[in-house]
Amino acid sequence: MDLAYIPSPSTGVLHLGPIPLRGYAFCIILGVFVAVWLGNKRWIARGGTAGTVADIAVWAVPFGLVGGRLYHVITDYQLYFSEGENWVDAFKIWEGGLGIWGAIAFGAVGAWIGCRRRGIPLPAYADAIAPGIALAQAIGRWGNWFNQELYGRPTDLPWALKITESANREAGLYHPTFLYESLWCIGVALLVIWADRRFQLGHGRAFALYVAAYCAGRGWIEYMRVDEAHHILGLRLNVWTAIVVFLLAVVYMVVSARVRPGREEIVEPRARKKAEKTTEESAEESAGNEDADSGKPVDFEKPTDDSGDADDVENGAGNGAGSAAKG
Repeated sequence: MDLAYIPSPSTGVLHLGPIPLRGYAFCIILGVFVAVWLGNKRWIARGGTAGTVADIAVWAVPFGLVGGRLYHVITDYQLYFSEGENWVDAFKIWEGGLGIWGAIAFGAVGAWIGCRRRGIPLPAYADAIAPGIALAQAIGRWGNWFNQELYGRPTDLPWALKITESANREAGLYHPTFLYESLWCIGVALLVIWADRRFQLGHGRAFALYVAAYCAGRGWIEYMRVDEAHHILGLRLNVWTAIVVFLLAVVYMVVSARVRPGREEIVEPRARKKAEKTTEESAEESAGNEDADSGKPVDFEKPTDDSGDADDVENGAGNGAGSAAKG
């Protein structure tokens, strides 16, 4: 008899009157909001303006969703295009199935478009949102709990996940790999925030650290999963993907640190120009106030540089009048 385990929800859909609220979609949406919120705070701290992260996310999020779904459908094509399967199910994103590798890759394309439109360097933007993405993944993984998917091997540990029987799974207690990855992603977010403050990471290195740290955890978590997947040389496809992406991220961090050390001084040119304009206006206003306080009349119509010439004219007119009186 099992005394302790993590129960699974009886359904992945909650109904608010006639409106169905799917747990998977809710977790994804909540994760996006958290990522934008934290990214906005970090962007402002780096010298950017409020709202920029959200504006660029309008491009990045849709691209990311499309990319995540494409990666899932391509790597698990047998679930949708083999005999007896309905290819229309490939479009049912609310039933689960987003590949983080495709989501990040396509999301980066969308972010690049948004950054280019605002004249912002993509690496600086990526550094700002990196820990937010990790937290979004941590929240999004609970969508798998609602769908009772992506669990690990059978176990009798106290934190085992109870899975109910269905057409494509057997009932039992399994490793809650969704929970492992959620906790790991929280740790990754904290690591990136700490390292960014400690070492002043810039030029995309904070984002690369997030990628490397996530891949390190995803590798062993993926190895525990028992859902159907393609294998290469005895390892699941996503394990190989994690290894390759991890190595690329580490190489980028090393090379970037040598080529472009330090952090960007200007992350948003518009914000810098706006700040400089405000400073100039404040300086001019202060100078005007000082002249007014001194009691000296200020002639706003007569240029300051011509004041000497005006005095000369007045003196000349006076001398002329005196000479005429004497004559």
